[in-house]
Amino acid sequence: MIEAYREQRKAARARRKRHIRAKVNGTAECPRLVVFRSLKSMYCQLIDDLARKTLTGVSTSNQVVAEKGKLTKTAQSKELGMLIAAKAKELGITRVVFDRNGYPYHGRVAAVAQGAREGGLIL
Repeated sequence: MIEAYREQRKAARARRKRHIRAKVNGTAECPRLVVFRSLKSMYCQLIDDLARKTLTGVSTSNQVVAEKGKLTKTAQSKELGMLIAAKAKELGITRVVFDRNGYPYHGRVAAVAQGAREGGLIL
């Protein structure tokens, strides 16, 4: 019973992800900011879909986020957004498209976007 529920949730997220990816594409000037949410960590990447390259990526297990001390997962996600914005600025990127990767735009996912905006990125 529980396994069927897990498979159903996984399939629903995959469907949402396909619908999002059909509309959201990244370029070298405006890459795709994709987030992945696990139970313990958050991961962000800037991806150029035309060249099929990952430009940069960060995670909450990064040294800079870990130095901030004991933070909630949402606060860590906001710091992650600020960190990816700083890395994007180093690469000369100011505008990105946000890919929530099938997750609801709520909580930690929204905190990453908010942190990226505060860091200076235009979403």
